[in-house]
Amino acid sequence: MTFKTLLAASALALSLPLAAQAQGLVPGAERGAAAGADAAGPIGGIVGGAVGAATGTVGGILGVDMAPRFRSYVRERNVRSYDYDGRVAVGSTLPSSGVTYYDVPSEYRVQPGYRYTVVNDRPVLVDRGHRIVEVID
Repeated sequence: MTFKTLLAASALALSLPLAAQAQGLVPGAERGAAAGADAAGPIGGIVGGAVGAATGTVGGILGVDMAPRFRSYVRERNVRSYDYDGRVAVGSTLPSSGVTYYDVPSEYRVQPGYRYTVVNDRPVLVDRGHRIVEVID
């Protein structure tokens, strides 16, 4: 791996947004480090870990690979949708009453404290303050 490639990969990894609470960070870093180490040794592992962490974080709390499964899980449960007049987006806060919140099964590896509900027919993850942290489309 050349120095220019290493520098470019590092710049890419640092330019992507990193949200420490996102669940995709750790699995992304692990996968990236393993793939990078296999391809280019210790330096590849460092770069792969940084890039993997960044791209895993971009995948959201559930991660890109878990979101479709979780969406199917919610649909199979036939969870009643809450009609919300506001915007269904990350950062919106839902009311504490009138909305039913459900625990996320452990198989989805979501940190404790996050729950899910369905708002305007869209599954969402919320934090303890009922703030939407991920919309599962």
